[in-house]
This record gives sequence, C-alpha cells and structure tokens, in this order.
Amino acid sequence: MALNTSADAPLPVGEVSRLIGGWIDRLGAVWVEGQITQLSRRPGAGVVFMTLRDPSHDISVSVTCYRQVFDAVADVVSEGARVVVHAKPEWYAPRGQLSLRAVEIKPVGVGELLARIEQLKKSLAGEGLFAPERKKALPFLPQLIGLVTGRASAAERDVLENARHRWPAVRFEVRNVPVQGVHAVPQVVQAVKELDALDAVDVIIVARGGGSVEDLLPFSDEQLVRAVASCRTPVVSAIGHEPDNPLLDHVADLRASTPTDAAKKVVPDVGEEYERVRWLRDRARRCMDAFLDREDRGLAHALARPSMENPHRMIEEREEQVSALVDRSRRTLGHLLDRAESELTHTHARVVGLSPAATLQRGYAVLQKADGAVVRAADEVIPGEELRARVAEGDFTVRALAGAGDPEDREDPAATAAPAVTAAPSE
Repeated sequence: MALNTSADAPLPVGEVSRLIGGWIDRLGAVWVEGQITQLSRRPGAGVVFMTLRDPSHDISVSVTCYRQVFDAVADVVSEGARVVVHAKPEWYAPRGQLSLRAVEIKPVGVGELLARIEQLKKSLAGEGLFAPERKKALPFLPQLIGLVTGRASAAERDVLENARHRWPAVRFEVRNVPVQGVHAVPQVVQAVKELDALDAVDVIIVARGGGSVEDLLPFSDEQLVRAVASCRTPVVSAIGHEPDNPLLDHVADLRASTPTDAAKKVVPDVGEEYERVRWLRDRARRCMDAFLDREDRGLAHALARPSMENPHRMIEEREEQVSALVDRSRRTLGHLLDRAESELTHTHARVVGLSPAATLQRGYAVLQKADGAVVRAADEVIPGEELRARVAEGDFTVRALAGAGDPEDREDPAATAAPAVTAAPSE
C-alpha cells in the first residue's frame, strides 16, 4: 500500500525497514537456481552463509541455512557449484539487508545440466541462430585477429604461437577474461562486443582449454550465444577438446576442435602459400607453353597449305578461267553477230525484191490520180483526165485520151488493153 509521506511528515528509517520486512514476510517460499560464489562454514556455528549468483547476469543474493540443511549436501556442494535452493525471502531490519533462508538445497547434476542445455539448443535452433546460411566466411588472410581467452592460459599460448609460426606478420587484439565461474559470461560477452566494434578486427576467436561440463557451462549460456549471433565480425569457437560441444560451437561461424586448430584454420601457413604460388606459377607456365606450342603447330600447318605457300596460284588459276570465259563469250557473241548479219542480209534482199521501187526499176510505172489514188483499172480513168506517172527515176504527168468504154476505140485491140495517154513534162 502507498504511504502518505512528505518532507514535513517523513517516516523514520526503522518504520520503513519494518514495513519492508512486513511486505517481504508475506512472500511465499520460492525455488531459486544459481551458482555458489562464496561459502562460509564457521566451526561450531549453527548457520552457514552463502552467496548465490546468477551465472548470466551480475546479480547475487545472500543465502543462509542451518548447518543440518547444508550438511545433507556438503559432500557434493562447494564454491562454484550449481544448486537449486528452496528458500523464503527474509528481511534483516537492523541492516536493511535481504537474504534467503534455505530449507532445502539440491545440487544440479550433470545430466540435468545437459538436459537444460539440449532444451536451450532446440529453442535457439528454432529461432534460426544455428542456420548455415547465417554463417559468415572467414577472410583469407586476417590482418588483425581478436582473441578472447583466459589470462596466461594454455589456450592463449597455443593460438598465439601457432598463428605466428604459420604467418609471422599476423597481429592480435587480446582480451583476457575469466573463462569459468560466475564472472565468465558477462566478461566474455563484453569482450566479444568490444572486439566486434573495432573495424580493424577481421575475425574473433573465443578460446578455452578443456574442462568438465560445469567448467564449460559459460559457453553454453544463452546470453553469450545471442551476443555472438549478433556479431558482424566472423567468430571462431575453440572451446575445450574435440568431444566438447558447447552451444557456442553451433552459433559461431566456424568451429575449431582445439585452440591450436583454430590458429590453423584462421591463419594460412606462409610456407604452404609459397608452395601453392610456386605450383600455380609452374602450372601457368606449362599451360602457356602448351598453348604456344599448339598455336605454333597450327600456324605451321596453316603455312604448309598450298594457298599459303603460293598465294598467287589461286589468282593464276582464276585468271586462266576468266580468260577462257572471255574467249568463249567472244566466240559466242561473234557467232550471234554473224548469224544476225546473215539473217539481216537475207531479209534486206527479200524486202528489196518485194519493194515497189524494184518493180519500177524493171520498167513499170504507177499511175496516180490528182488525189493520190493509184489507178488499178482502165475504167477508173476519165478521158482527158490528168494522171501522175511515177517511174524508177522520177515522175511526170500524163493525159488520158480516151476511156476504155469509148466507141471509137472498140475496134483497136490496143485501146482495149489500156487507155491512150499523152505525156506531159512533170511540173
């Protein structure tokens, strides 16, 4: 319930502490899971003091229990152990301190831890955090490598020595953090985020040596897994030995079986690269030599062809063919012209022979009336009519003396044949 207080009517500290204690007393008992970070068992004391910490967050709470409660699990519980505590919140008014009064303590066994990890694994996989398409490719030759590992640990020495042996010029940005215990998760997460924020860092290695399942629990923590999944820099997981398989291995872009294996996978071997360059150079030289030999043989084969040995031969052959065609065309055209000339001569002779001029040359004449009409019969002429006579060498005018029908001309046979005409000079 809200209290009515003001600067003029404040509550005493004792009253506030009493009220808080009353509210907390109304809370029921709860089951709490955490990791024991501090354990105090004073000889002869009837109460055991512990500090229970959340492995994923920087939060802890004090726990007290009677000695007989703790003695039931004293053989399997020590500092660093994961436990589940059935306790009731208590408020210590004189100091204003909250604590839990434990009535039962259960250690978290390995089987239970593995079952929880497996359940978390399925949940994160369902979100797609372990999908292969999310994996980022590692750079061929990283210029700066971020390393998250324990201080002066064998894992740090293995990564640094093997990497520099393979490529002496490689550089590291090292973050030394606790790799087990209650402080491991937040500090590893912070170190990964710091390295991911550095643009110069090309790849991040999270390395730790081997250990028990409890020792490797921080690397299966959900907070760390999500932090690695959100990194823009490729992350390599090198936790424990080959059989160890924390959840960090699944979310990382590359999993290395050991820290030494991580150095081999991240940093190329300078000797191997020199050998690869030499092999590629020799292969390129062999390919180029083979190509040049093949082209040289092709060129020699092309030059050996008759058309290349004697380029004018084709022209000469074509010249002979052209000359033969020209001669043939000339002969053909000559024959056609001769035949046409002969036909023209014969036609001309026929035309000349059938023309009126040829008839006139033989002594015949053509009589025409004044209107130009040709006289074809004697009865067409009127006595005294002037006619025009056309001969081979000119024409002249004639006059008909009598027609074919005159009485005086019937006794004369000549008059019967043609009318008598009198010639007059042509005008």
